[in-house]
Amino acid sequence: MKRVLFVLTSHDKLGDTGHRTGFWIEEFAAPYYLLHDAGVEVTLASPLGLQPPIDPKSALPEFQTPATVRFNADTVLQDKLAHTLTLKEIEAADFDAVFYPGGHGPLWDLTNNEASILLLQSFDRQGKPIAAVCHAPAVLLHAKKSDGTPLVAGRHVTGFTNGEEEAVGLTHIVPFLLEDALINEGALYAKGADWGVFTQQDGLLITGQNPASSEAVAKKLLDQLHA
Repeated sequence: MKRVLFVLTSHDKLGDTGHRTGFWIEEFAAPYYLLHDAGVEVTLASPLGLQPPIDPKSALPEFQTPATVRFNADTVLQDKLAHTLTLKEIEAADFDAVFYPGGHGPLWDLTNNEASILLLQSFDRQGKPIAAVCHAPAVLLHAKKSDGTPLVAGRHVTGFTNGEEEAVGLTHIVPFLLEDALINEGALYAKGADWGVFTQQDGLLITGQNPASSEAVAKKLLDQLHA
């Protein structure tokens, strides 16, 4: 059985707005179920462990998908989510791949998280797939290749666009714009239409642009696990 690690944010404050953030349900649920239904064992972790915060907006009726509806009725997965491991308990050697769901939370707590960066570098050194969707490619920004250069430098990636950030009114709230940050680290950033399905794969690095891309990223990850 293949084993995949999911790393979720522990951050719940949307800057100084007084509003809440966290991970986006669709970006967790759709990849989780696609992999789980294919017989993959999924382990959940986060910086602080236990229950990661869910972005309340992702639970609104207009953002429901078949995967979120399934999650809302899945008490087993909900209980599993309430007991995530801490990142410091995790060893890359125990897994075949890693996946990072998005939501705005990762911009604050996973971008600079030392344990996450070390994990990513270990997955890269061990030749294992790394996948991230929407805002989660931010976790790649400070990871390095074995030669000390940025992990994303010269590699084809995508992530939440400047246009999408503007559309949700958070351009001046987020700590940085992901599109700009990836380009600044030397990534070969590409994007599709705002809110459309768009992914990039560069070897074992797989990224998706937005919530609509989450299942497509998981499919590419599953293909790599079976390659």
